[in-house]
Amino acid sequence: MSTPRLAILPDLLEEHWPSMDLCCDMLAEQLRARSDLVAEVCRPSYRRRLAALPMVGGHHTMQNADRLLNRMRVYPKFVRALAGQFDCFHIVDHSYAHLIHHLPSQRTGVLCHDLDTFRCVLDPDAERRPHWFRSMTRRILDGLSKAAVIFYTTEFVRRQLLQYGIADEQKLVQAPLGVAPEFFYDGSPTTPPVEPFLLHVGSCIPRKRIDILLSVFAGVVKQHPTLQLIQAGGQFTEEQHQQIHRLGIARSVQQRRDLSRSELALLYRQVSLVLLTSEAEGFGLPAIEALACGAIVLASDIPAFREVAGDAVEYLPLDDVSAWIDAVHRMLIDPAHATALPQRLQQTQRYSWAAHAQIIGPTYLRLAASKNPHPSPPPEYRERENSGGFTL
Repeated sequence: MSTPRLAILPDLLEEHWPSMDLCCDMLAEQLRARSDLVAEVCRPSYRRRLAALPMVGGHHTMQNADRLLNRMRVYPKFVRALAGQFDCFHIVDHSYAHLIHHLPSQRTGVLCHDLDTFRCVLDPDAERRPHWFRSMTRRILDGLSKAAVIFYTTEFVRRQLLQYGIADEQKLVQAPLGVAPEFFYDGSPTTPPVEPFLLHVGSCIPRKRIDILLSVFAGVVKQHPTLQLIQAGGQFTEEQHQQIHRLGIARSVQQRRDLSRSELALLYRQVSLVLLTSEAEGFGLPAIEALACGAIVLASDIPAFREVAGDAVEYLPLDDVSAWIDAVHRMLIDPAHATALPQRLQQTQRYSWAAHAQIIGPTYLRLAASKNPHPSPPPEYRERENSGGFTL
């Protein structure tokens, strides 16, 4: 009997979602070490059509239109050609779940990181979108519901999947994310930065609440005038740029994109404090990466952060800017107020990409070998259990 083949279907690189690219890279690296499964990353070439037009091609609207064409036309055509070449298919990002409509759904799984992509359908009053956008989102959500297996990262995401009736419980398998090797703390001294800085890692989409981050920094910098704020991985919106100038902090705020993991790890090791002001997360990968580097983390008090980071970070009510300012000031004056370094490092030992792959790989092996469209979780997951987007 031939070795089962698994196609890993990641985000398009041109989407610039570092966390999704990391999930693909780490899973592929771990699965390639297995002898009982052949894993291959399959990604179509990105086609620039409207963005290549003279005069108007550089406009944000044209670039977004190309994203839609590549997601909804180019990628589906690409996977249809793969359908007969692999035994199983793994979609790395739930916002690409529409691909399941073009694949054998009984042999396809998807990793669901959160339900933010589907807010305009699940809670249309909270996020109003035009009819065409809601129709597209509904198609993505329908694809997710058709998957043979849905991997989820936290119990918080699992509860949401069940709450909204997106999937039957027997389809769900927990696969927490991991910590890449670059982020492991080795105790070696780090060159101090020229100026002390605070760090936020992630995108600048609405649920990251960059408005809170900027307001907090504006209050703190009054007491610590040499302090800098680095936002890593996102791109400020026009509204966020306006807030920066309105608060008078433009000279103290910088943004860095396309950082390598080593470059990001260096920032984590040099930073005074990491601030994570999200109003919602599915997992919160920057929290455990920062902790793994030994950084002190202040995070909004939301379920995903509580579940993933435990007692290793200090939690603050999202909308209480004064509380954030006081906490940051207190930590800057005396870092001893933070959770002790050994406890921060110990929390991250719960997460590894090897464990992530050890759940996903065997699940697909059973899926390939069985006609049962709802594979049971691997034994190691059952033991733990018994013991206790896309944005335009």
